[in-house]
Amino acid sequence: MLALAWLALGCTIAWALRDTPLPILPEVRVAVLGISIAALTFMTAQAMIGSQRTLYENGDLALLFSAPIPERTVLLAKLLGIAGTIALTYTMLLLPIIVPVAILGHPRLFGLVALLAAIALAAAAIGLALTLTIATLIGPRAARTVGQILAALVGGAVFLGSQLLSHADRRGGATIALFERLRADGLGTEGLSGLPGQAGFGDPLAIVLLLGGALFLFVGAGATLQRLFLSGYQDGSTRLSRSKPTGRASGRLFHARLTRAVFAKEWRLLVRDPALAFQIVLRLVYMAPLLFVAFGRGNALPVPAVLAFGSVLIASQLVGSFAWLAVSAEDSPDLLAVAPVAKDEIDVAKLLAAFAMAAPFAMLLPIAIALQTPVGAVITLIMTALGGAAAGFVELKLGKPGQRRTFARRRSGGFVAGILSLLIAVVFGGGAALGVWLVSGFTGMLRFS
Repeated sequence: MLALAWLALGCTIAWALRDTPLPILPEVRVAVLGISIAALTFMTAQAMIGSQRTLYENGDLALLFSAPIPERTVLLAKLLGIAGTIALTYTMLLLPIIVPVAILGHPRLFGLVALLAAIALAAAAIGLALTLTIATLIGPRAARTVGQILAALVGGAVFLGSQLLSHADRRGGATIALFERLRADGLGTEGLSGLPGQAGFGDPLAIVLLLGGALFLFVGAGATLQRLFLSGYQDGSTRLSRSKPTGRASGRLFHARLTRAVFAKEWRLLVRDPALAFQIVLRLVYMAPLLFVAFGRGNALPVPAVLAFGSVLIASQLVGSFAWLAVSAEDSPDLLAVAPVAKDEIDVAKLLAAFAMAAPFAMLLPIAIALQTPVGAVITLIMTALGGAAAGFVELKLGKPGQRRTFARRRSGGFVAGILSLLIAVVFGGGAALGVWLVSGFTGMLRFS
């Protein structure tokens, strides 16, 4: 229904623009270059995650490699699947608008379709190459975690770079600062940097160069990375643990109280989960603007109140995600269901483990607030704890358990839980911002008097 509505909107726009010429200004080509760079980084990050799942989680490579199919064909098929997956979101957003406009009078816009295909093919090849390189250098055990961290850094590189430029120039928003920097350097209008803009608006030579280069990179990755792909799969299918079983019970695995035992078990599993590295690093990257506001000067915004709201928002998301993972990726849900223990006590232990994982990151912004108003920092900590507890409680009650070894897709929970978590963040974040704002104003009046 949503896709049909989006397509109807595209057809309406196409009908309205059918007799209207679309001027191709230099600024538009600069914008296409910037969007292409951002899309390439995001797609590369997604390709790295997809490559890791292909190597270590999907479990179908054994059948494919035993079939009478050349190994290069298997790799190219997997790579093509990764390219299609990472381009799906952009395709759903872009093509229902661009294709009708191109059909009804503006055929040059079909170049944007070719540009999207070229970016997806190149990102898939780059993502696979980075994943296999990391696995070759440090081994499959560490590669899963390091690859998730690198994927988060790659995915947030453009955003973080634009924030650094904006913070350094102090002339406007991050997007405006990045756009002005590209235009001032003459990028996007001529030379190699102008190819995305020219290809996006139907230049045949630019389309051939970009799409041909992406295809060459794609096929070249399938030809040159075949051996690394096979060895990475073979290494990943072996035992990843460095310790050898001794057959003796370890005292650290047993605890006197149920809460402590469940907490230790959940904490150990959360720490070992490579997907958490991606979530944590990506949230830290997108926390950067708040840190710039916190430690910057000359800001007209009510800084402590903004940081208080951001602290609750970040903490509720982290605690909710970790609590959802503790429930949805439970190894032994049937055992816990029939155990002679209270379910509430198990839920409390899982929530404490989620809190312990999120605490170091949730403390960053309250520390920044304490530099300006210690009382506001206390209010922020209280509201952050309450917001995180509420978000974690929602995930505990609405989450459905499933075995962790079959838990391949990392989602942030169900739709209802997502809406409730957002409402919790708004309510508790707004309360924290209001409380800190009132405290800051009251403190300012005392200093003035």
